[in-house]
Amino acid sequence: MFTNDTTKLQPIRDPRSTARDILQHVYKALQHKGYDPITQITGFILTGDPTYITSYDNARSMICRLERDEILEELVSFYLTENFDK
Repeated sequence: MFTNDTTKLQPIRDPRSTARDILQHVYKALQHKGYDPITQITGFILTGDPTYITSYDNARSMICRLERDEILEELVSFYLTENFDK
């Protein structure tokens, strides 16, 4: 039975794909296509526009599984751990 209500789809979360795994995959895909990964990922985080990320090797689809705050949390955590926990 059809209704006029809008159906909201939730992204399927793969528990094996952590934010770190996805960011590494996206970084490599952007490099492979000749983009500057730092600039492109920064553009995506600031705007939420997925076109900053290449669709090559499913990178765009993968990064869209994450919330932008999850990405920021992973980046800040990694930076602080690498630079201040030594």
